[in-house]
Amino acid sequence: MQSGHQNLNDRLMKNSITVSAPAKLNLFLHITGVREDGYHLLQTVFLFLDYADTITLIKRDDNEINRVTGLPGVKAEDDLVVKAARLLQKHCAESFSPSSKLSSATRGVDISVNKILPMGGGLGGGSSNAASVLVGLNNLWDCGLSQATLMSLGIQLGADVPVFIFAESAWAEGVGESLQAIDLPEKWYLVLKPAINVSTAKVFSNSQLRRDCSAITIRDFLHGQTENVCQQPVREMYPEVDQALKDLSVYAEARLTGTGACVFAAFDRQKEAEEAFLDLSEKWNGFVAKGTKQSALKEFFPE
Repeated sequence: MQSGHQNLNDRLMKNSITVSAPAKLNLFLHITGVREDGYHLLQTVFLFLDYADTITLIKRDDNEINRVTGLPGVKAEDDLVVKAARLLQKHCAESFSPSSKLSSATRGVDISVNKILPMGGGLGGGSSNAASVLVGLNNLWDCGLSQATLMSLGIQLGADVPVFIFAESAWAEGVGESLQAIDLPEKWYLVLKPAINVSTAKVFSNSQLRRDCSAITIRDFLHGQTENVCQQPVREMYPEVDQALKDLSVYAEARLTGTGACVFAAFDRQKEAEEAFLDLSEKWNGFVAKGTKQSALKEFFPE
């Protein structure tokens, strides 16, 4: 006969799930135009890092979406993890016929986020969290939605959300929703985070931002076309980013990820990245992580 403690553990294992929400880097970023609705048309490459937030989802006996841990200064209704849960809850309620057992299923959840990814850093933390909630709850609530369906839901939350559900290194176009898997060499990355938050909206509204880049191919990228058109405007707007790029460039080519504020450099060996960080750590916060071809969410979508 099982003890009460064992029964509780079994119930928690059945009624909870823990998922990782990894950081991403943009290995280059071009803007090829602007749509009539104001969205910028992009070309970029997304790479995942083995450095991630951890999200625990515990099923509730009601239909409440409860954020157990939150971000400082962010209301629950504005938090992407809450928005993601409510979006999936609504979609599932509307997608199944009234007679379906799934249509009347209880879909409530307690959401806890162990946050290590910096906010406003260009590492995709909020989008990654939202993607992991969608994927985790799809499993926990037995929704049975496909990866493609989850990606189509994700784009409603943000342009970067689909790539985290895609869960593979990707060549991206459009507003970031057109994705193609890309095979990249394994590298180690040193990421520095200046003690500021960069406003993406402010960067994309900057009159100096180039919006007419010629489209390139994957071959062009692999042969060295790795410019981020946001880098120069951000350097001019945020002196801290400019200094971080200068300091990191002593050790390797330093680049901005997305609109920043994080900057990064690639190294062939972990030891090289760690030695560079040791030199820079007195001045800069940051971390060393390995680039990964797939994120942990890939296990939810077997071939």
